[in-house]
Order: sequence, then structure tokens, then C-alpha cells
Amino acid sequence: MLNFPRGTIKPKAGFNAGDDVAALRNAIEGLGTKEKILIEILTRRSSAQRQLLCEAYKEATGRTLVEDLRGDTSGDLEELLVALATPPAAFDCHQVMKAMKGAGTNDGILIEIFASRSNQQIRALTDAYLKETQKKLTLDLRGEISGDFAEALLLLAEGKRDESAAVDAEKAKKDAKTLYDAGEKKWGTDESKFVDVLCRRSVPQLRQTLLEYKNVSGKTLQQSVEGEMSGALEELLVAIVKCVKSVPAYFAERLHASMKGGGTDESTLNRIMVSRSEIDLLDIRAEFKKLYKCSLLSAIKSDLSGLHGDCVEAICGGDD
Repeated sequence: MLNFPRGTIKPKAGFNAGDDVAALRNAIEGLGTKEKILIEILTRRSSAQRQLLCEAYKEATGRTLVEDLRGDTSGDLEELLVALATPPAAFDCHQVMKAMKGAGTNDGILIEIFASRSNQQIRALTDAYLKETQKKLTLDLRGEISGDFAEALLLLAEGKRDESAAVDAEKAKKDAKTLYDAGEKKWGTDESKFVDVLCRRSVPQLRQTLLEYKNVSGKTLQQSVEGEMSGALEELLVAIVKCVKSVPAYFAERLHASMKGGGTDESTLNRIMVSRSEIDLLDIRAEFKKLYKCSLLSAIKSDLSGLHGDCVEAICGGDD
């Protein structure tokens, strides 16, 4: 697991899996579950430490920690604690499986994951999917989605985006012109050109292309995509453009939307808080404050309550 310095959850110094297992067993097996202890331990250990803890727990009890968390907690808190006890690639994999379950797909989950994850994260996700289902994720996705949206998502799901750091200014100009000709300039839009450029080029290359596109068309690429397309494809390509500009700002927007208006989308909130907790949650907090003039922590406090709120606050950390 890569260690990212911009997360809010850091490895615990002097970590001892045996001590943690004893404390967790006491919290779970005693009379009435002591959720505060579960929260304290699971939000104050790195993901790698939590996996060592899960192994030690199974050795000591013959049960998995996830099984016991499911048996002893409920609702949004259960979902969040189970997410913390799950390795990141397996967690992404379960979210994708959830998005494909039942009639139709939850495109929002698929878009968020495939637009924001690195090649390495996507490959880890697809490996986890193969291990759990004995099936290839791209084949299963193909059976669930269709059209240009499917083409774009399947390109991303291959985890083969160009990773070169070098920027080719001429190629950026050429791509910007191709996109302008395929959209704003013609009657009807050639979506495949947008899919090809946005799902294959490296992030630094796309940043340059966004600048060149503004020069060619006078509009931002996001404005053109929103004006020329609709539905899931529009949502996916806009998410890619936002992530090219700033992944933390993209997640700050998603978090704000999950807490806005009537009722909270706890599932999206949980997914983002857990999946970014060791990567860039400090940067997401900074972007949230910049965009909405209040701290992420204060937004969480005014939106959530009870033990689930306590757990999300613990992941979020400081009030900056």
C-alpha cells in the first residue's frame, strides 16, 4: 500500500495488533457493544495496520472482524466500520459490485471510481474482482452498460491511461482542435473523439489540452461537454475533466452534494471518507473550505449525528 502524506489517517506509532485485538474483543464480546472503542481503534490505524489487526483477530477468534462488526453494529456505522476493516482494492471492488447489483446500474458509483482512480488502483480493483468472483470485471461491465458510456468506462476499467509525465504541446493543440471539430463546430457531436482523448491521454497532457481547448473555442471543455452531451456519458466525461483539474476539488464537490438539501447520501459520504483517508483528505478539506467557506468538519457536524457522525468526524480530523 502506498503511503500518501496528504491523508488524515496515519500509521499508529508503537502499533500492537495483539493489544488491539484484546480491546476489540472486549468491545464486541462484552455486554452491549462499545462502539466508541471500535471507532477509536479503526480510525486511528493505517489501512495496512488494520489488515494486520484483521489477521490477528481471525487467529484469536476463528471469526473475521468484518463478520463480527456486521453482527454487532448496524446501519451507517456498520457500513463505515466494515469499510475501514476492508483492504482498499477490495473496498473499491465491493462498491463496483454494489453498483452493478440488481436491475440497472448505479452509474454514479462507477463514474466516481473509474474517473478518479489511478491505473494502479484500477488494476488492484480488477484483480480483487477476479479473485472474489472468478470473472473478468470488463466482461461483466459490458453486460451491464452500453453505448458510448460503455466504451468510455471500459477504456478506463482497463487501467491503461498513458502515465507519461511529459507534455507534448503540439499534440495538445491537435487534440483540442479535434475535440472542437467533433463538438462545437459541427451539427451533432462525435462522442467517440471525446472518449478517445479523455480516457487515454495522461493527466498532465490533458491539463495542457484543456488550456488549448479554451484558446480554440472560447469555452472550457467542461462547458462544451455539458452543452453537447447528456446522461451518463456527460456525467463521466465531466468527472474526468474535473479530476484532471483537481481530484481533491472533485471530491470536495461530491462530499458537499452528499450533504446538501433534504437528507444525506451516507453511502457516498462513507465511500469518499474511507477511500481518500490515506491519500488526499487533507487536500479535500482545504478545497472544501475554499469552495464552501466552511470547514468539512463543521459541515459533517451539522449534517450527521450519533455514533456514525462521531466516526466520520474521527476520519475527517481537524477543523481547518
